[in-house]
Amino acid sequence: MEEEREIMEVDVLFVGGGIASLSGALHLSNLIKAHNNKVDQEGKGERLDDIMIALLEKGTDIGSHSISGAIMDPIALKELIPDFLEKDAPLEGEVTREEVSLLTAKGRIKSPIIPPPLNNHGNYIVALSKITNWLGNLVEENGVDIFPGFAGTEILYDGNRVIGVRTGDKGIDPDGNKKTNFEPGIDLHARVTVFGEGTRGSLAKTLIKKLKLDEGKNPQTYVAGVKEVWETPEQRFEPGQVFHSMGYPLKNNTYGGGFIYGMKNNMVSVGLLTGLDCEDPFLDPHLEFQKFKLHPFVAEILKDGTLIQYGAKTAPVGGYFSIPKLAFDGGVIIGDSASLFISQKIKGIHVAMKSGMLAAETILEALLKKDFSSAQLERYQTSLYKSYIGKELYKVRNFHQGFQKGLWVGLIKAGFQYVLGGRILKGRLSTKADFVHQKKVVDFYGVSSPTDEQKGKIKFDGKQTFDKESDVYYSGTIHEEQQPAHLKILDLNICYTKCREEYQNPCLSFCPANVYEMEIDEKTGKQSMKLNFSNCVHCKTCDIKDPYENITWVTPEGGGGPKYTVM
Repeated sequence: MEEEREIMEVDVLFVGGGIASLSGALHLSNLIKAHNNKVDQEGKGERLDDIMIALLEKGTDIGSHSISGAIMDPIALKELIPDFLEKDAPLEGEVTREEVSLLTAKGRIKSPIIPPPLNNHGNYIVALSKITNWLGNLVEENGVDIFPGFAGTEILYDGNRVIGVRTGDKGIDPDGNKKTNFEPGIDLHARVTVFGEGTRGSLAKTLIKKLKLDEGKNPQTYVAGVKEVWETPEQRFEPGQVFHSMGYPLKNNTYGGGFIYGMKNNMVSVGLLTGLDCEDPFLDPHLEFQKFKLHPFVAEILKDGTLIQYGAKTAPVGGYFSIPKLAFDGGVIIGDSASLFISQKIKGIHVAMKSGMLAAETILEALLKKDFSSAQLERYQTSLYKSYIGKELYKVRNFHQGFQKGLWVGLIKAGFQYVLGGRILKGRLSTKADFVHQKKVVDFYGVSSPTDEQKGKIKFDGKQTFDKESDVYYSGTIHEEQQPAHLKILDLNICYTKCREEYQNPCLSFCPANVYEMEIDEKTGKQSMKLNFSNCVHCKTCDIKDPYENITWVTPEGGGGPKYTVM
């Protein structure tokens, strides 16, 4: 029997409380106020009265699930909030010193110049969780209704028209039964629904598939970013100081690189990005990051320091040709959910902000015309491609694809692309989904059972390097354990047969939170997959990288997940 649900009518619904949705909601509320003031002053036109803008966020607080490197280009922030400095935007420091180096196992080769795409002078180091929380307060002050702790679990349709979103039920036990504290989810009906769920949005993913919004596009491809924030005994890295690296610990055929950013209060942000199009079935982004911290240069910075916070997330690096159609009847897609990320510059914050703002401008027109069709909302996509972020994305349209044959070939191609405005050999380089690149164990290692040494395993000392369980503790991650697991394995038999035999269950390696654990009964030898879903930091790596597309990440009960404050 279908559960009777409360229906809440809103005009515009933003799904996801990240930087893209918040920017869009703030800009739209400002535009509506400006429009109404103009109507009042000129005495003509129609006011937009009682327009309800709502925003859903699955985390307990705005910003608690926000994580990035992060260096922010302030161009969009200056447009959205010109007096952001006077409003005490939580900036860690303006970039003043930079270094780009190639790391070897024990040394580093410093680049004599900063490659132009990585020249960050004038940009700011930020903790995205802080910026997002600050922006959320401004949005709420502006009259937008924010609902933290509510996860969107299902898209509501009328035919192929999106009419809103259903929030998740609360108080369901692991077997799917109602507990005494059961609360059914709410159906939020909206004239326009904006999907800004971040990377690999669980609703956006189903939407793109249902409406075939990615037809004729390259598949989206991703990097997994693993990051820690440390407090050092003294200011070893100044606020605004930036270090980027290539090479060690990643092999030449694995896309990615490391970073260290100086923050206030003797803190440093240190992390590693690892391409999920890697071939190694045992590649472990968390392990590679721990090895990165053991490099003499990095180790000296962290020496005698204290780990403050840990986190992980994925970022879309497919680029221009991976961007799906962004508008449809009843809604639009913004930010990372739309694969809007400048991989060459390692930047997504200003792109996400601007996409939300451009969506807001189109939505204002739609409200005035009372037209929420695909034809009307496609003006958002048109304006995005014409904007400075659209031009940036186009210039680096083949950047990530150029690294598919390794670091050195990729650097050469990147140089040519920079000179030629993104074109190299042909206008569009194709790519494959990340999981397709993964090789079987015997094909990659030449043996069916490689040793720990061949896999590059290390021992964790608990002082500078940490196992996954310890790091998860520092993420603040909490989930209500008496609920259904939000990692859905479609066919467990695949885990015990083909995936075990061919890949030796790579989910045991690639998950940065030790969610997946294979238990073997000592008496019978029977295997069983154990899901430590309460560890999950919501990075979505499993949804992206499983070789059989056998894992689907869905939202847990609202409020579950990490509790980021300085990430």
